[in-house]
Formats: sequence, structure tokens, C-alpha cells
Amino acid sequence: MIACRLSGKVALITGGASGIGESSARLFVQQGAKVVIADIQDDLGHSVCDSIRGTDHQNDVVSYVHCDVTKDSDVENAFDFAIAKLGKLDIVFSNAGFAGNTNPSILETEREHFKRVFDVNVYGAFLMAKHAARVMIPARRGSILFTSSSASVVHGDVTHAYTASKHAVVGLAKNLCVELGQYGIRVNCVSPFGVATPMLTRTMGMEKEEVEAAISAGANLKGAVLRAEDVAEAAVFLVSDEAKYVSGVNLVVDGGYSTTNTALKDRVVRSHKMPKSSSNGFSVKRD
Repeated sequence: MIACRLSGKVALITGGASGIGESSARLFVQQGAKVVIADIQDDLGHSVCDSIRGTDHQNDVVSYVHCDVTKDSDVENAFDFAIAKLGKLDIVFSNAGFAGNTNPSILETEREHFKRVFDVNVYGAFLMAKHAARVMIPARRGSILFTSSSASVVHGDVTHAYTASKHAVVGLAKNLCVELGQYGIRVNCVSPFGVATPMLTRTMGMEKEEVEAAISAGANLKGAVLRAEDVAEAAVFLVSDEAKYVSGVNLVVDGGYSTTNTALKDRVVRSHKMPKSSSNGFSVKRD
């Protein structure tokens, strides 16, 4: 791991009290950044800050601010807090998200549920981008990163509301890339496969180890388990100067899941009651 890839930078991370946001906050600080964690989980957010600071009492290396990303006033306050405390803002990581329920049926999807998913995942991302632009356009520099999902490139695995919201986030990022590139601002997405975050374990009603086992069973890349820390590593690259000419990218961290379609092979295997071939193709038993 290269040390201090974010040296001297200031970052604001929403949803930073747990999951991918927490792992990113920890790694950003390790890599030399000063971080403001924005979340609605106040006690947990303060606890994460205390944990990151440790015993060295570097009180400015990480801070916490309450922020509901669906409220413009909260988002504005989070940006104002970061600027007042740290003097600038180089990185905005719009990571807060809401999975909603797991019922995939459109007939069972309620309006309020659909709206809540979009309020957090899409409108929240829009507000983060709006206020990031307010700060970054005058400075003519900056990096905005959104957490999307592998659901933005594959279909049928999760609910309509969640899938549609994550497609919208990628579309927003690409549009922003065009507009804000004129001011030296980069805009990207990171789109992970399933990660056993607290949000996902609650949604699935399972323990972390059970969720990881279920996800790994359906994954393309075997022998590795995707964790929040891995997504944080991808985030560090995208917001660092190593990616200074990377913008408009949706970096999919899914072990190749989105490149595969085994539906035909699996159906043939089931219909012929054959063991799955270890080769890339499949054979069909002929009478």
C-alpha cells in the first residue's frame, strides 16, 4: 500500500459512520487526508471519530457532523462545517444510501418505499453534488465520488427501486463530469457487488458471516470475499492524484460478476441433470 496518497487533502464522506463510509474514512485518514464524517447515526459517528483519533488526540484529523442527505439545509451545513473547520474541501464522497426492502415484485412496491429509496440515493446525491460544485467551482479543482452499485450494470438481482436509483446515480455522475470538467473537477462512481455492511445485514435479516457466504456462493470470482475495505481502496484511487485524468468512470468492483451470464448453461445443466463443467463452455448430453 502506497503511503499518504491523500496527503494534504480534505474529504467529506456521507454515510461515514458505518460500512463502506466508515472503512473509507479510516483509510482516507491513513492515507494523509483530514476527514469530515457526515451521517444521521450521531453516537456511532462520534465513536468512529474517537476510534480513528486513537490516543494521539489529533482532533482535526477527523470530525463528525449530523447530516440527513435528503435535507438541503443539513447538506449545506455539512459543507459549511467542513470549510469553517478545515479551510477547504478537495474530496466529496457521496456514499449514504438506502436499500429498502427486499421484495422484488413491482406489484408489491409501495409508492412511499420507492420514494424513500430515491430521496436518499438520488436526491441525496444531487444535493451533495450541488453543494460540492458551490465549493469546488471557485477553487477550479476537486473530486466528487458517488457510491453506486453493480445493480447499475446488471439486472434482476435486487428491487426495482434500488436498481433504478443506482442507474440514476451513474447518469448523474456522467452528466456532472461533462459540466464540471470545465472547472477542473472530476466526477466518478464506484459500484461494488454485494458487501456485508450493517445496512445489508439488516435488510437481509442475517449475520455478517451468513451474508458473506450467500454473496460468495453467487459470485463469479471465487477464493476472495468482497469487504468494505476493498471498496475503500478503490475509492482512494479514484479520489487521489493517481487518477488525475480519470473522470466519468463507473468503476465496477464485482469480481467480474457483471461480465458473466450463465443462465443458459445453468438451465441446460439442470434439465439434463449433469454436473457443471469445469471448462468455460458446457456440453449437452445427446441421446
